[in-house]
Amino acid sequence: MRIALSDLKILLVEDQDDARAMTRNMLMELDITQIFEASDGREALSFLDSAFDFIDLIICDWNMPAMTGVEVLRQLRTVDSSMPFLMVTGRSDMESIVEAKSSGVTAYIRKPFSSKELEAKLRIVLYKMAA
Repeated sequence: MRIALSDLKILLVEDQDDARAMTRNMLMELDITQIFEASDGREALSFLDSAFDFIDLIICDWNMPAMTGVEVLRQLRTVDSSMPFLMVTGRSDMESIVEAKSSGVTAYIRKPFSSKELEAKLRIVLYKMAA
């Protein structure tokens, strides 16, 4: 199944308003318009309870209060092992990379990132979705 970037339905999970707006704008520059937003992990999981089949991809920040991105990912993986999950993080230490991979992350991108880097990561995720 081939999906174009512009057809993606994305859940963007980010607790910082500015970072969420910046990522949303980058996605819109890529002609992605079906963007749903959550300001924390609990809100994201609540949204997914009612709209899980509607979302193609989750972009989630790692460091959030109340529930981290890894906790969201682990919770998600208990109900779906294949939902594409792009982790956004400022972390680059080996322990964090191993933790994300062992939790089932599809890909991750380091903050700060450019529109081109985001597009490249999304294309990697699309390729994995099609495989």
